[in-house]
Amino acid sequence: MRLLRPALLLLCVFTASLSHAACESGLAERMHAKLHPNRPLDERLAACKVWPAFPGRSIVVLPMPRETTDTGGKVFDLELLLIQRPDNGNTERDTVIGRLFQPEALDEDATTSIQDIRVDTSRYVLSADARAFGLRIRYKNGSTSAGPLASETVRLYVHHANKLRQVLQEIELDHDNGGWDATCTGHFEKLRTMLSVGKASSNGFADLLLSRTLVQSRAQEQEDQTCVERALPAKFSTVTLRYDGERFRVPKSLLQQQQQQRN
Repeated sequence: MRLLRPALLLLCVFTASLSHAACESGLAERMHAKLHPNRPLDERLAACKVWPAFPGRSIVVLPMPRETTDTGGKVFDLELLLIQRPDNGNTERDTVIGRLFQPEALDEDATTSIQDIRVDTSRYVLSADARAFGLRIRYKNGSTSAGPLASETVRLYVHHANKLRQVLQEIELDHDNGGWDATCTGHFEKLRTMLSVGKASSNGFADLLLSRTLVQSRAQEQEDQTCVERALPAKFSTVTLRYDGERFRVPKSLLQQQQQQRN
């Protein structure tokens, strides 16, 4: 088997992201001009999506960069908005029915950049009166050395009264990691995770299930100078996240794994 180059690994992860998350309707720009007229908006990363579960309702994400750091990194504040449009479709009467401002919510550094931000309106029904939405963020590492080449994370939010509240911190769902010597020898791993709602519940909210599949491979040059990549047996695991009354608790072991991947 021929060696899978990093560029191809990235293609596998980001092909699905070709449909851009930006707000073609101009909703993000209008909300930004109204709420933060003196702050720049990163229009490339701004996202919005109609929430199919609630007629006339949309979710808007406003990423606003702060000043670039001395090391070339960039930090973003996030404003999340829940917008209700009247039945007659009059965009001038769009109403903010929930919002959350998160300072320094995202960051980039010299090697890792944010590819896109997408709103996830999957069926995250946590209770009879609470349905969450997700924020998925895709990162890309521009370095060709060992380390994360690409990753995708998710956060979950719920609407309560006139506020939005984060109930799941940012956790990694997918990644493509690896390192190679630019000719053949290398190691690669691919993680894919499905996030779903379980049948059991804790403190009023349904448990969340992370169904994880990890595939690792090794490539090595043979005596005849051919390059052979061998995949190791896939590893399957399930992690249960339980609600503690304020947010879903993420096991320390999972957070440690994520930190190791970033380093």
